[in-house]
Amino acid sequence: MSTRLSDPPLGHATSVFAGARPRLLAIAFRILQDTGAAEDIVQDAWLRWQRTDRSVVLDPVAFLVTTTTRLALNAAQCAHRRHEAPVAGRFIEPVEGGAGPEVEAERREAIEAVITMLMERLTPVERATYLLREGFDYPYLRIAELLRLQVAHTRQLARRARLRLTSDRRAPVDAAARRCLVEAFLAAARTGDLAGLEDLLGADLVDRPPLGRRT
Repeated sequence: MSTRLSDPPLGHATSVFAGARPRLLAIAFRILQDTGAAEDIVQDAWLRWQRTDRSVVLDPVAFLVTTTTRLALNAAQCAHRRHEAPVAGRFIEPVEGGAGPEVEAERREAIEAVITMLMERLTPVERATYLLREGFDYPYLRIAELLRLQVAHTRQLARRARLRLTSDRRAPVDAAARRCLVEAFLAAARTGDLAGLEDLLGADLVDRPPLGRRT
């Protein structure tokens, strides 16, 4: 497909992509844990970047990070459906303390893109179940206690959430709510204190009382 006249020159687009490529590879590898698959995802991101109307892209690097993250997540979900491989820990990787600023920035960008996808595609109760299970490896019994559900129901919610992440559902996302959820997730991942994240997820469950913590 030829470049539109209104687009920034392809040479500039190539330069932007080349500068972002190490970061994109790191994000794709973190999700897929496979160097070859990560290379394929970044190549796909490059092809999409070439076809994109770049004149309307305000932040090219953020666009590339989001595109790469979405492609890698979709690839991981497809692999899970084919092989029934475990997915815990792939989609949302906790942020380790002591990482350099560049690594922290990469992880934050990847997590923000994932949180956006979860908010677009999952209901609040599915999102709470998925984040606690996949992000922090909560036992289903604990999730059931927090959500005031039966254990079997939480398992169903987790399975349904994984399926919905491969759908084309796109619900509107409130930017302020997304920012709060990203900050709560990062704080929980850094400190190991999940009380704030539990409370925030519970506040979204309008059809039942907040999650709360037992005293």
